[in-house]
Amino acid sequence: MAKEEKIKNRTMGLTPLPDDTFVVFVLGGPGAGKGTQCAKLVEDFGFVHLSAGDLLRAEQNRPDSQYGDLIRTYIKEGRIVPMEITIALLHNAMKFAPSARFLIDGFPRAMDQALKFEDEVFEAKAVLYFECPEDELLKRLLKRGETSGRADDNIESIKKRFRTFTETSYPVIEYYDKKGIVKKVLCTKPIDDVYAETKGIFKELLAPRIKDVPYSQ
Repeated sequence: MAKEEKIKNRTMGLTPLPDDTFVVFVLGGPGAGKGTQCAKLVEDFGFVHLSAGDLLRAEQNRPDSQYGDLIRTYIKEGRIVPMEITIALLHNAMKFAPSARFLIDGFPRAMDQALKFEDEVFEAKAVLYFECPEDELLKRLLKRGETSGRADDNIESIKKRFRTFTETSYPVIEYYDKKGIVKKVLCTKPIDDVYAETKGIFKELLAPRIKDVPYSQ
């Protein structure tokens, strides 16, 4: 999309980010291990990890938030929070981040979010997709729910989240796959094996820019 058209489509009044901003969307079903892998990428490649879910949960718990009750209801029901709220929270976190490299975890979850983020914030350079069978995801989430205290780590919410991912989030992956920027990793293997593959992808992805930020060997 031409830069002039993007400017015309901006309606949220967000401050433009620097031209060297580098965005990678990290997608996968709930329980795929996105957060675990992102933590390792932050350490090795100097990215800032932004979890859309964590930002929303922090906002819902903020005492003076005008969106707290709304966010709480949407999350509990396994529904997608209105995109303007999520995009504004992400943009604000990016604006004050110490790096211009971002792993955006769990976003976009629907096509309108993807297109709106491109118009209002920045285009993604790549999409990292962690593939995992639904029965394995269910097992992981039920185990996590024993200690997480999260309202959406229960069987009813989990099934709604699976349905939401299949119906609305997977088309986002297909959209970016057609653009040739999706990097797929099967995450049924041990965590270290998954990361070894993921790290290889990022070394290749960042090869033209790697001199700017050191990473561990």
